[in-house]
Amino acid sequence: MSVAVAEKVVCVTEGAGYIASWLVKLLLLRGYTVKATLRNPAKERLRLFKANLLEEGSFDSIVEGCEGVFHTASPVLLEVTYPKVELIDPAVKGTLNVLRSCAKVLAIRRMVVTSSIVAVVYNGKPLTSDVIVDETWFSDPAFCEESKLCYVLSKTLVEEAAWKFAREHGIDLVTMNPGVMIGPLLQPTINLTMEIILNMINAFEISSASGRYCMVERVTYRFEAIKILHELYPASTFLRMKSLAIDFIPLEVSLKDTIESLKEKNFINL
Repeated sequence: MSVAVAEKVVCVTEGAGYIASWLVKLLLLRGYTVKATLRNPAKERLRLFKANLLEEGSFDSIVEGCEGVFHTASPVLLEVTYPKVELIDPAVKGTLNVLRSCAKVLAIRRMVVTSSIVAVVYNGKPLTSDVIVDETWFSDPAFCEESKLCYVLSKTLVEEAAWKFAREHGIDLVTMNPGVMIGPLLQPTINLTMEIILNMINAFEISSASGRYCMVERVTYRFEAIKILHELYPASTFLRMKSLAIDFIPLEVSLKDTIESLKEKNFINL
C-alpha cells in the first residue's frame, strides 16, 4: 500500500471521541480526505456524517468511496445493570454493522479497529514477571463472565466476532490493543489517550501490517509504575510494534503533556 495519500478517502467512526479526534486531525495533516461519523453531527477535507452504529446499513453510503476505515467507536461503561443489553450487544453489533458495510465496498483495502489490551490479558493465567504477553493471547470469555468483568468481556467478544467476520468475508483487518491511554486533549471536555493514533494510521498505510498489536509502553499498577516493559520482557516481544516504525512516547512525557493540556483548558489549577 503506497503512503502517497493524495485524493485518498478514509472513514473514522465516532469522530468526536478521544482517539478519533486525534486520528482525524493527523489524517488531515497527512493529506487524507476524512469522512467522520457522529451520533449527532453539527473544512475542506473533513466531512461529517450522522450514523447509528446499531442500525444495520447506516454506514453503507458513508464508507462508499473509502480505501480505509478506522473503527474507534465502542461503549465504555464500567458499571452497568444489564451488561448484555447495555454494553455487550451494542459493542458487538456496532462493530459487525461497520464490517458489513465494509464488506460491500471492494475499494476498501483495510479496516483498523481499536480494541484494548483487556482483550488480551484476562485469561486466568498468572501475570508474573517471567510471563511474556503478546498478540497470541486472547482473554477468555468464560473467565471474564465468571469474574463479572463486563467491559473486558465486551471487548473480548467484539474482537472474537470481528475476526470471525473478517475471515469469512475476506476483509483485511488489523486490531490495535492499547493499554491505558493518556495525552493532550483536542476536545473541550475531559476524556481518557498519542502514539496509538500514529500506530493506527501506520497500520493502514504499511502493507505488511496484519493481525493484532499490543500497545503497551510499560507495565504499571494503580499507584506506581513497577517496571518498564523492556525490563519485564525480552526485546523480541517488540518486533511486531517495531514493524510499524513507531517508538513509544515515555510515560513521563505523556503524563506531563496531559497535565499541561488539562491546565490550559482550566480543568485543573496547579
